[in-house]
Amino acid sequence: MKIYTKTGDKGQTGLIGGSRVSKNDLRINAYGTVDELNSHVGLLRDLIEDEKINAQLLLIQDRLFTAGSLLAVGDKGTKMKLPQLHSSNIKDLEECIDAMDKDLPAMKNFVLPGGHITVSNCHITRTVCRRAERFIVELSQSTELDALIVAYFNRLSDYLFTLSRKLALDLKAKETPWTPKI
Repeated sequence: MKIYTKTGDKGQTGLIGGSRVSKNDLRINAYGTVDELNSHVGLLRDLIEDEKINAQLLLIQDRLFTAGSLLAVGDKGTKMKLPQLHSSNIKDLEECIDAMDKDLPAMKNFVLPGGHITVSNCHITRTVCRRAERFIVELSQSTELDALIVAYFNRLSDYLFTLSRKLALDLKAKETPWTPKI
């Protein structure tokens, strides 16, 4: 199978189920941003040596491929059997958040991203997650989507924020509180 098909040379791409849409279609923006997020999670995984966190991030990458494939199904649907997101995936994220949070100092201010290259990359990953979530929410207003998809991305961004704080603590990076200049 060749990597290039030339079928997208005029700005259209195929969805699961066979329909074709513009490459700037909201559905493409949604699953394309999920793909971008998955790449950032991979980079984050490469920067982190903690095996437990790496295992969590690997599972998240699997769930992102699942979400991407669900978002890539055209309006006519498909007979193809696709993996699904489950409420247990959200519960897993919540359990990870709670486990990390118990060791973190209480938040008294917003925290400025930065302090260590790994922490900064985690914040970038979080913001890409939020962008993916916004595209998914916008898509859900015109297309029927499983509500678990939106909930998963909302919780994932919470996970990534909490992970950034844990990484800052583990790496002894300074967390800089945001102090508004009025």
